[in-house]
Amino acid sequence: MSEHRRKPQPPQGGGRAAARRGQSGSSPGRRAAPRGATGSPSDSYGSDSYGSGGEEPSYGGRAEARRAAKRSSSSSSGGGRRRAAEPGRGGRRAAPGGPPGSGRGRGRVSDPGHKRLIDYPRAGKYGWRRWMPSWKLASGLSLAFFGSMVAVAGVGYAMVSVPKVAQTAEAQNNVYYWSDNTEMVSTGGETNRQIINLSQIPKEMQNAVISQENKTFWTDSGIDPRGIGRAVFNMARGGDTQGGSTITQQYVKNAMLDDQSQTVTRKFKELFVSIKVGASVDKDEIMAGYLNSAYYGRNAYGIQAAARAYFDKDAIDLNAGECAFLSAVLKGATYYDPAGAPSIDPVGATAEANKKRALLQMQDTLDKMVEYGHLDAADRAKYKELPKVQNPRFNTALSGQVGYLVDLANAYLVNNEETGISEQELREGGLSIKTTFDKKKVGQLEKAVTKVYKANIDPKKRPDTDTHVQFGGASVDPETGAIVAIYGGSDATKHFTNNADETGAQVGSTFKPFVLAAAMKWGVRDPDLEAVQAQDERTQVSPKSLYSGKNKLKIKDYDGSVWQNEKGEEWLQVNDGDQSAGEAPDYQIDLREAMRESVNSAFVQLGMDIGLDKVKEAAVDAGVLDSSLAGTDFPSFSLGISKPSAIRMASSYSTFAASGKQNNPYSVQKVTNKDGLVFEHEGKTKQAFESAVADNVTDVLKTVVDKGTGTKAQLPGRDVAGKTGTTDGNKSAWFVGYTPQLSTAINMFRYPDDETIKNRTFLEMYGTGDQESIHGASFPAEIWHDYMAEAMKGKKVEKFPTPEPIGKVINEAPSPTPTPTPTETEEETTPPPSPSVSETDIDPRPTDEETCGFFDCQDSGGGNNNSGGVDSGGTDGGVTGDPTPTETDGEEDSGGGNNSGGGNNGPGGFFGGSGT
Repeated sequence: MSEHRRKPQPPQGGGRAAARRGQSGSSPGRRAAPRGATGSPSDSYGSDSYGSGGEEPSYGGRAEARRAAKRSSSSSSGGGRRRAAEPGRGGRRAAPGGPPGSGRGRGRVSDPGHKRLIDYPRAGKYGWRRWMPSWKLASGLSLAFFGSMVAVAGVGYAMVSVPKVAQTAEAQNNVYYWSDNTEMVSTGGETNRQIINLSQIPKEMQNAVISQENKTFWTDSGIDPRGIGRAVFNMARGGDTQGGSTITQQYVKNAMLDDQSQTVTRKFKELFVSIKVGASVDKDEIMAGYLNSAYYGRNAYGIQAAARAYFDKDAIDLNAGECAFLSAVLKGATYYDPAGAPSIDPVGATAEANKKRALLQMQDTLDKMVEYGHLDAADRAKYKELPKVQNPRFNTALSGQVGYLVDLANAYLVNNEETGISEQELREGGLSIKTTFDKKKVGQLEKAVTKVYKANIDPKKRPDTDTHVQFGGASVDPETGAIVAIYGGSDATKHFTNNADETGAQVGSTFKPFVLAAAMKWGVRDPDLEAVQAQDERTQVSPKSLYSGKNKLKIKDYDGSVWQNEKGEEWLQVNDGDQSAGEAPDYQIDLREAMRESVNSAFVQLGMDIGLDKVKEAAVDAGVLDSSLAGTDFPSFSLGISKPSAIRMASSYSTFAASGKQNNPYSVQKVTNKDGLVFEHEGKTKQAFESAVADNVTDVLKTVVDKGTGTKAQLPGRDVAGKTGTTDGNKSAWFVGYTPQLSTAINMFRYPDDETIKNRTFLEMYGTGDQESIHGASFPAEIWHDYMAEAMKGKKVEKFPTPEPIGKVINEAPSPTPTPTPTETEEETTPPPSPSVSETDIDPRPTDEETCGFFDCQDSGGGNNNSGGVDSGGTDGGVTGDPTPTETDGEEDSGGGNNSGGGNNGPGGFFGGSGT
C-alpha cells in the first residue's frame, strides 16, 4: 500500500476513550463506571474548575449543575468565565446529577433569576413551549392594542368636524375652447342648489329615501360598520369603492367635497365624521342635510333644485310618485334620468333603457313605502307610470350648437379609456378642454341647414308632412380624424338628441361603397371549384365588372342557387322606380354605372357573391361602429339597413379620401388642469384598405357627383366624390361626400321629439317640403353643397389620386361578333371587347347576344305566387302604386318592401331590402 494511502497511526494512550478511562481513575482493562455514579468529575475540564480539591460533589439535577457552574465561574481567576463551564457551550449536556458541560448544548438558556420586561421567548421553556406566549403576555398585548385604538379613535373623533350643507356642491367650471384656442363656453360647475328647511320637504320624499335606503334611519346610530368593512375590504382587494350604507353616511359623503379621493384613509375619516354626526346632530337636521346636498343629475344639487330641473315646481309641491322617482334618480342620474345620457353611455344609458330602469325603481320604492306603513295602498295605486319630466337643458350658455358640442366632447373624455377622466371628475370641474371644433365651420354648417329648412319646411302650412322634420350633419378631417363641425339640431336647449350622433335613421345607398370596397379588397368567391371554394379562393373585382340591373331580380347565393329565407321564400330585388337598369334582355351594367344610377339589384347580388360578412368587415374597417350595423342574414344588408351616425359616416368616407388610411373620429385635442397636462390626443392611423382599393372607390364615387344622382353636390373647380341614399318608406335621406381635405355627411328624417308620444317611429317624407318624395339628391345634397362651398373657400385646390387598375372583370361579356381564333398569347393578353369607362362617358350597354354570366336571366324576372307575387315591386316595397313610385334625378328609392329588407319591421320577407 502506498504511503499516502496508509492509515494514520492511532494516538498513544489509546485515544479519547483511553484518556477518559485514565482520567476517570479506572485501571487499564477495567471498564469505567457510569458517569455520575462515582461522583468524580472529569479531569478534562480541569480540576480547578470546581475548587482546589480536585473533586466535585454530585448534584441532583441540571439546575444545580448550572448554579454550581455559575459559582465556579465567578470564582475563577481574573473574573473570567471559562468556556467549558458555560451552559450550552460544552460538547455534551450534563447528565442528571453530572457536571455542567458534560452533555451536548442546545443554545444558551436564560437565567430565571434575570427579570425581563417582556418574557419572550420564554425563559426556562424548551421546544414549542419556548415560543408560545404566556396568557399574561397575550392579555397585556390585547389590552395595549385596544387601548391604542381607543386613543386613536378619540383623537380622530376630536379632530373631525360636522360638515355644513352650505359648503357643499362647490364644483368648478370646465372651460371649453375652440380649435383655435379661443374660449367656447365655461360650464359644468354651476351651483344649481337652494337649501330649504325640512318643513319644505314633503314627508313623502323623506319616507321614499328611508324606505329604499335606510329603513332604520330614525333609530340607528348613523353608521353601518359592516358596510364600511365591506367597502374597506373591497378597496383593499383593488375593487371599486362603495358609498355609505346609511343616510347619515351618505350625507357625510356628499358633504365632504374637500376630499373626494377614494381611499381607505378617506373611508376612516368618513367613519369618524359619521359617528360624530350621528351622536351630536338631530335626525331631522341629518335628513334635511342629506336631501339638500344629494346630487340628482341635470346639475341639480338638493331637492329644491331637482324639483325645478325635472318638474319645474317647488319641492313642497311634489307628489308621492314624483318623490319616489327622485329617490330612484339618487342611485345615479346617468342611468335613471328618462332623457337618457347617450353622450356618457350610448348603449346602456339610452332614453328607453333609463325610463325602464327608473320606472322599476320608482315602483319598488312605492311598494316599500306601503310595506313600511309610509303610504296608503289607495294612494300608491295612483302612480303606475313615470311622471312627465321636462327637457333637461336649462343653461342658456349651451343653446344653439354649443350644447351638442359640449356633450360630444364630454362623451369622448368619459368613454375613452386613454383619457383617464371619469364622469365624477368631469362634474367636479376645473378642467381646460381644447376641442377639435372649428368655430367658423360650425357656424357655416348651421347656416346651410337653417337656409334649406326655412326655404322649404313649413309645419304650419303643411302640418301633416312638415312637422318633426330634422337634420343632422358632421364634418371630419380625413388626415387626422378630427371632428371639425357638427349640426346636432335646432337648439340644444330645446331639442336634446344630438342628430349628428346615432339617431336610428338607416343610411340607405350610402352603404354601397362598402360593398364595392369589399369586392376590390377580398373579391368574390369562386362558384365553380369545390376544392378552391373550400379554401375560400376569391377573385378580386374590377369596377368594370358586369352585373344584372334587372328589376325584381332573383338573388342567388354565390354558388348559383336561388337565395331563400328561413320560410323557403325567394328574394326578388326591386330597383328605383320599379324599373330595370341596362338594356334588355340581359340588363347587364358595370359597377361604375350601377353606383352612378344606384342600382339595387346589382349591388345586392354583388354582396351575396362576396359574402355579407366581408361587406360588414369592410364597413368596420372604414370606421363604422360594429354596434350600429344590422345583421347579415338578409341580402338587403348591402342596401344600408344599418344605422351609423352622421359622424361615423363622414369618418368612414374620409378613409377613402385618405387613400385607405383610417383615423377614428375624435373631438378633444388636449385637457389640462391646475397641475398641468391631463390628456393629449395621439393619432393612431391604420391602413384599412390598400391605396388602389380606396382610390378606385373614390373614382367611382366621383362619377356619382359628376354625372349621377349627386350632381347637386358639385363644387366647380374641385374634385368631389359622394353618394346619395334614401331608405324604405322614404323615412330618411342622406348625402355623404368628400373632397381630398374634408368629408361631410348630411342626414334628414322625420321623428317626433315629443316624449309624450308613445311608440314613436320614423315618419314617411312623401310630400315633405312640398316634394313628392325626399331623396338624398334633394335637400341633403343641397345642404352639403352650401356648407362645403363655404368651408372650402380659400383652401388649396387638390385632386384625388389617379387610381391604379385593380382586379378582374367579372361576368365579362363575350365578343358580340365572330372573331378570328386568338393565339394562346393573345388569349392571355387581349381580353374580349368590353365597355370603356371614363369619368364623362358611360359604358355602352351589352348587346342581345351577350349573356348574364352565371345569372340565369330567364329566371330573374318578376315573381309569381311562390316568389313574392306580381305586386312585389314598388318603392315602398311590395305594393305597386301605393304610394306611386317616382323617378327623381335618377335617384334611387327603397327597394324591398315594408315586409322586406330591413325597414322598421326588420329584414324579413322575400322582396328586396330597404335602404337604396
